[in-house]
Amino acid sequence: MTITIIGLDLAKSVFQAHGVDASGKVVLTKRLHRKQMLPFFSKLPPCLIGIEACATAHHWGRTLAAMGHEVRLIPPSYVKAYLKRGKSDALDAEAICEAVQRPTMRFVPLKTVEQQAILMTHRTRSLLVRQRTMAANALRAHLAEFGLVANPGIANLVKLADNVFAGDELPAYARRALEILIRRLVELTEEINDLDQELAAWHAESEASRRLAAIPGVGVITATALAASVTDPDQFRSGRQFAAWLGLTPKQHSTGGKTRLGSISKQGDRYLRRLLVIGATAVMRHAKKLETPMANWIMRMMEKKPFRLVSVALANKLARIAW
Repeated sequence: MTITIIGLDLAKSVFQAHGVDASGKVVLTKRLHRKQMLPFFSKLPPCLIGIEACATAHHWGRTLAAMGHEVRLIPPSYVKAYLKRGKSDALDAEAICEAVQRPTMRFVPLKTVEQQAILMTHRTRSLLVRQRTMAANALRAHLAEFGLVANPGIANLVKLADNVFAGDELPAYARRALEILIRRLVELTEEINDLDQELAAWHAESEASRRLAAIPGVGVITATALAASVTDPDQFRSGRQFAAWLGLTPKQHSTGGKTRLGSISKQGDRYLRRLLVIGATAVMRHAKKLETPMANWIMRMMEKKPFRLVSVALANKLARIAW
């Protein structure tokens, strides 16, 4: 029995392996507990292992590759087409084994430990920003209940809260509740600033990130996220394919030789797409003051298209430039 290809379905505790030989005959169907994974694969001769790209896939990919195996990560949406009726770990592993053999299949490059660490910093920062927004919205709403309304912006909100707490306008119970929200806002802001400093330090050491930051609308946050997420730009044949990977290109509903384009697909990495759209929006706000080809293109588009549509189109353009 010579195993040439294995489809491996990952899980928290119990893993499923489905192996075939060179002729495609099934020679392995095995459930493995976590503690059995390393002993089992260390004894196997080098083979091709297919894994669905997920949270732990890069860790297992690096581990198995260090044992001499060839590891390929597959987007889960591309595996679904090979899944037979029903859903189980065994069927999932079989579908992965089938998908990894396809000559036209697209794979996800393995990320390094450093890249995963930077992306973890980004995800944590994004979570803290959302929590700060929630706390600010709660504070703004509670102050409005007492007829105290602040101008947009966290700075104006904090200034209003300071003025209110300087007097005796609020009842004691409300004061204690709002003090908790204000303290949480300060803590979150400090933690976000700490993560920003770490990202800035990594940005200074990364040549790719520094080059990306030279693009209009791409700052340190977006540049570091792009540099850490895209391990190998050569996996994309063109800038348009990269933009499509980010979900910034229109969905097609074409048939009979008629091309019909819809809204953007919104496939791929939401975080990167959001950063590019936010950066494009910032560029558009200053386009009137600039005399550059990009600014002129933005103004021409703004004359005939809605603001949000132009911002997404500009994000598409920035993605192609980044590639």
